[in-house]
Amino acid sequence: KPHGFLERDAITKEMLEKIKALNKLAEEREQSLAQMAIAWVLRDSRVTSAVIGVSRLEQLKDCLAALENIEFSQDELELIDGVLVSK
Repeated sequence: KPHGFLERDAITKEMLEKIKALNKLAEEREQSLAQMAIAWVLRDSRVTSAVIGVSRLEQLKDCLAALENIEFSQDELELIDGVLVSK
């Protein structure tokens, strides 16, 4: 969308590969990518809340479902870190 936050040139082949890798992990965790992202933010005990934006009740329910699985194994955290820091 012309008024959105994501710029067209930000969608690179490398970025899509990162998203695919993270989405694969989310699926293995039986979560959506959005749910895993919320869980990842909340995994740190110093974080007391995550701000989410929803426009429909279904989106709120989906976001709240992230709370059902907020634990990450060390392997999962290493995979996420590897994806995020790779070029």
